[in-house]
Amino acid sequence: MPSVLLGLALLAFWLYCLFDVITTPEEDVRNLPKLLWVLIVVLLADLGGLLWLLLGRPQSEQAVQRQRIARPGRPRPSVPRGPDDDPDFLRDLDRRLRREDD
Repeated sequence: MPSVLLGLALLAFWLYCLFDVITTPEEDVRNLPKLLWVLIVVLLADLGGLLWLLLGRPQSEQAVQRQRIARPGRPRPSVPRGPDDDPDFLRDLDRRLRREDD
């Protein structure tokens, strides 16, 4: 019974990766052409699926942003970290508090 469940899980993983390769736009695929990724996933099954997830699948927007921020030499934009660091917010808050007191 456990071998059947393992086999079904591996089949589901392989099908997920194959579907993911096929539906990913060509320009978003990393490292190799899309057709070659399809062949790798089909021929190497689970190892090909694992390679696709690690090396070929497009990176998420968060990962791309983290890489951009981590690059040395690029200045970080000065953005307020919280409402109490934002001078516009503090000015507006002060105005509202003065109106309530009057």
